[in-house]
Amino acid sequence: MKKRFPSWILGLVGILLLILVPVLYFMPRAQSKNDPAAYLPEKLVHVDHADIIKGELKTGQDVTRACLECHEDAATKVMATTHWTWESKPFDVPWRDEDVTIGKANQINNFCIGTQGNENKCMSCHAGYGWEEGRETQQANPENVDCLACHADPATYGKGVFGNPAEGIDLLAAARSVKAPTRENCGKCHFDGGGGNGVKHGDLDESLYFPSTELDIHMGGENDMLCTDCHWTEDHQVLGRMLADNYTIDPQEQVSCEQCHVNQKHEDERINTHLTSVACQTCHIPAIALEDPTKVTWDWSQAGQEGREDDHFTYLKIKGEFVYDKNFAPTYLWFNGNNEYRYLLGDPIGKDGITYINKPAGSIDDSTAKIFPFKLHVAEQPYDVKNNYLLQPITSGKDGFWTTFDWDSAFELAQDKTGLEYSGEYGFTTTYMYWPTTHMVQSADKALQCESCHGENGRMDWEALGYSGDPIEWGGR
Repeated sequence: MKKRFPSWILGLVGILLLILVPVLYFMPRAQSKNDPAAYLPEKLVHVDHADIIKGELKTGQDVTRACLECHEDAATKVMATTHWTWESKPFDVPWRDEDVTIGKANQINNFCIGTQGNENKCMSCHAGYGWEEGRETQQANPENVDCLACHADPATYGKGVFGNPAEGIDLLAAARSVKAPTRENCGKCHFDGGGGNGVKHGDLDESLYFPSTELDIHMGGENDMLCTDCHWTEDHQVLGRMLADNYTIDPQEQVSCEQCHVNQKHEDERINTHLTSVACQTCHIPAIALEDPTKVTWDWSQAGQEGREDDHFTYLKIKGEFVYDKNFAPTYLWFNGNNEYRYLLGDPIGKDGITYINKPAGSIDDSTAKIFPFKLHVAEQPYDVKNNYLLQPITSGKDGFWTTFDWDSAFELAQDKTGLEYSGEYGFTTTYMYWPTTHMVQSADKALQCESCHGENGRMDWEALGYSGDPIEWGGR
């Protein structure tokens, strides 16, 4: 006679299945190493500071002292970053006898010309307080590190003149709101750099605060990626170096698509043949300034005119004439990640009528270079006719150009700040500045197609890139 299988075992198995199936279903799955999401950095659990921060906070430095009670080394780490120094490491450049540093703190651009002429306003995007004390004093004090700039809820905190908290800020509420940086924290400076929304970059503007997937496949929709997902951060050192503020950049310090898209290939082998000569961004960022316009020209020679109506997109008396554009194709250059040249204070202006503020390095003969998209910004800006170099005026403040509209006095006033002598004669010259395009990435179905570059009306200037003609006919790299 056969033994019957105990019914209680069947019941137990059924109960276990009821428990295990949902648990297994909702357990985190090991992601394939072919899945880009597997390479995203893990986000630490945020500690709510609402009940941690106590007491009266009257100044920004009071907030920093409170932060340092627990985060003892944070200020020291921040002070070792370019977010603090606004200056690169020293570079050995071929056209100077001594090493030089490059950065917003000490060099010229072709937007607002330079921070040394407008410290009270420009420093509202610096991660520190107290620039009214002078640069050397400000930079030496750890208590001047502004923790709130990157960590406070932007709804509770804003910066004012010389980098100090704006008037009326409830510093206690701001300190209690701190958390990991969001797109809003980063965007307050990087979306509005150069004097307003979308002025500088063309691929970074306020449309990226809450973007759709059509605007940016990474930051939009369910992906909702943060800046720190790509700009990996350790000890407050943020991965990624500004091309405009460097001469050469170590590849280990650059953000790249390959950080997450590891060994990924396209199904179409014809596309894979492009990977050694065409950057991912070239196909996947077919246009820039998709929603908000970006400034493409800035003519300082027209500033100071009487009787003209101010309009943010065409003319401002304090800044001159502008042209904005949106949803347009980038400029394409060979690029190996470095600059061939970066204009330094005191360098002579260009002999051919164009002075390059920066010139991306690379050519068709450079095996490390790829065709890359850039925003080109063209400006008319002041130079010293006798000394033959670009000038930086003092623009803001009591005796600055924005008050007097007197170029001569603005250049004379700047001499002590910049160390450049003003001869008393000025003119205006054309400058070019290039910004790599790496945001507003499109999905594969919206990327450039073959005819976009290789058709009769293709967007590439093949001869300017060093080809004899369209490489689909003439061959080449």
